[in-house]
Amino acid sequence: MDTVADMLTHVRNANQALKPNVVVRHSNLKENIARILKQEGYVSGYSVSGDAKKELQIDLKFKARKGVIAGIKRVSKPGLRQYVAVEEIPRVLGGLGVAILSTPKGVLTGQEARDQKVGGEVLAHVW
Repeated sequence: MDTVADMLTHVRNANQALKPNVVVRHSNLKENIARILKQEGYVSGYSVSGDAKKELQIDLKFKARKGVIAGIKRVSKPGLRQYVAVEEIPRVLGGLGVAILSTPKGVLTGQEARDQKVGGEVLAHVW
């Protein structure tokens, strides 16, 4: 089961249904993806709650009764991983979107990975 794809689907569906927030099971990878979404301005915030079963709550952002996230897509899947070198890091919508990568230096955006000269696994595209 692909938990990252499940999280992205929850965010996509809640964004289209104009729900104010999404609650998913916590993992460090999901928390880092939520951090990047907050850093890039796609969500208004996120928080972790719970002791034994941690949950990640993501607060979505809206503008004029429309979600700020126009699209979110899982790229690398468990059945087919997508790894890229630093020269091959994709630009989403010509630089208007964000590629989220899992690198040896942690979960980074495509631009941060280019700046640090590190490649990795392309997790998702957000625009």
